[in-house]
Amino acid sequence: MTHPLLDPHGDLVALTRAICDVPSVSGDERALADLVEEALRTAPHLEVLRDGDAVVARTHLGRGSRVVVAGHLDTVPVADNLPTRLQDGYLWGRGTVDMKGGVAVALALAVQVPEPTRDVTWVFYDHEEVASELNGLGRLVRNHPEWLECDFAVLGEPSDGGLEGGCNGTLRAEVRLSGVAAHSARAWVGVNAVHAAGEVLRRLEAYEPRSVEVEGLVYRESFNAVLISGGSATNVIPASCVVTVNYRFAPSLTPDQAEAHVREVFAGYEVVVTDVAAGARPGLDAPAAQEFARAVLAVTGGAPAPKYGWTDVARFAELGIPAVNFGPGDPLLAHKDDERCPVDQLQASFDALRLWLTS
Repeated sequence: MTHPLLDPHGDLVALTRAICDVPSVSGDERALADLVEEALRTAPHLEVLRDGDAVVARTHLGRGSRVVVAGHLDTVPVADNLPTRLQDGYLWGRGTVDMKGGVAVALALAVQVPEPTRDVTWVFYDHEEVASELNGLGRLVRNHPEWLECDFAVLGEPSDGGLEGGCNGTLRAEVRLSGVAAHSARAWVGVNAVHAAGEVLRRLEAYEPRSVEVEGLVYRESFNAVLISGGSATNVIPASCVVTVNYRFAPSLTPDQAEAHVREVFAGYEVVVTDVAAGARPGLDAPAAQEFARAVLAVTGGAPAPKYGWTDVARFAELGIPAVNFGPGDPLLAHKDDERCPVDQLQASFDALRLWLTS
């Protein structure tokens, strides 16, 4: 499949559509990464680096501070919302919100702003939508930490034109249930492990998620079953069943505390944690974050809010770097089949970041 070249000097909506129309489900980012790298190499003021399917571009102007503007190239699997389409002031399609709209804004600014008032490191990375150990930004932290050195970071995750501080943590675990296999015609000599999942589901159904205030922002938690598997044949009583759960926890909790809570909810059952990533506290009291908020919110008119989904601000927080989420698109539409981003919000995000980088 061939793709048009990305034109970072052209119309922003056209650039966003071109980026969205390159399929890049997690693990298949190579084609888009190649196009992003090619576009960045047209700008003589940028040093362009690459690690796998992560592309990094840096200015070296000797400014007094350096900022990172980062975004992921991958999307969740595509339903039937590609190719993109323009309708009623919205750009519809997979990735328009999460987060190729933010990627388009960053790519255009990286090439169009040769002399920002701060040195800038632009990061376009892979594997954000899957298990944390595969995350391309995490790989850069391990392989090339010097590429990410900065005083402040902006993640282009959708924030509906506002600014979202911190993020919830995420934990995935398997609740494993055991039974005894038997022929389904003589079920009384077996024990049905799938039926045993009923109590697990009832505990989740009765669970009341918390809302937790952290540094003035209220983070809403969630705790849900996301997968159920069990059984080996249609005439065999299942001897095993696994209920996979996902706990999104407020950044006031550590991963260990989150795991303890999950084990408490499922006391009496075998629980195996398969993936966990810490959240990040808002950090909006950092001077760099306050300066950023004043600059961009004056353009977009948004207001600071919590980020409910996990984002890579948590990785910057672990490095001691203040970071915020700011990008076009309503996060409530992320991963949905009716994913769509307001065209005017794409332009407003571009204008706000350009003002901040040049003022």
